Amino acid sequence: MTPALYNFILKTADDCFILGHRNSEWTGFGPFMEEDIAFASMAQDKIGHAWLLYKMLDENAAAAETLAFKRAEKDFKCCHFVEQPIGEYDFSLMRHFLFDHADQLRYEMLMNSSFEPLAHFAKKFKGELKYHTMHADTFILQLGNGNEESKARMQSALNFCLPLALGIFEVYEGEQEIISQNIFAGEKVLQEKWLEKILPIIKDAGLQMPDMATLQAVNGGRHGFHSDYLQPLLKEMREVVDAFPDAIEW
Repeated sequence: MTPALYNFILKTADDCFILGHRNSEWTGFGPFMEEDIAFASMAQDKIGHAWLLYKMLDENAAAAETLAFKRAEKDFKCCHFVEQPIGEYDFSLMRHFLFDHADQLRYEMLMNSSFEPLAHFAKKFKGELKYHTMHADTFILQLGNGNEESKARMQSALNFCLPLALGIFEVYEGEQEIISQNIFAGEKVLQEKWLEKILPIIKDAGLQMPDMATLQAVNGGRHGFHSDYLQPLLKEMREVVDAFPDAIEW
């Protein structure tokens, strides 16, 4: 596997792994029982996707766990968007909406990848992500067209999230090689498809899209430069691993 392909798979897996853990923080704290279960289920999907991608990098399960739990912060390639704390539910819903539409489109594009293992998993993941985006769309539309408070909260969440969401599409090391080998069409193409997809939904929700020309993408994650939120999360995630470093799976 080339370094470029490794980087592409790693940053994709890291996004899912970290966001899966973030979303799992709603377990037991959702606004009502069905949402509690829904967010927990989607978090589990994300972590499952990450696990399969880590194993694509190394089929050895122990090596995949090392990638997940034993790397330094600087070795993670996730975007800043997924690192943010869950905040209030309006933020988590908007992150869910913006990220999962990008994720679904990514895997739709990867169904035609020249790298067969990615194409195979893309077909598997796509079906699950369809329900993620359906869930997100339902709540964005309901709350955007709800009362004055719900509309204002969703608009504020959109304004706050967009610069972070643009970091999903940050250029990473080796991207041109990935494009030239027909593994993936590139982050710029993905961003264009993403905007085409989300803009009509945002309009139907009665929300105003900020002027994209004035937004500065929050980048750095693809090159190992992270927000202040990642390291504390990694420490929390590794509590059991660090407490029992020699434990083995039976």
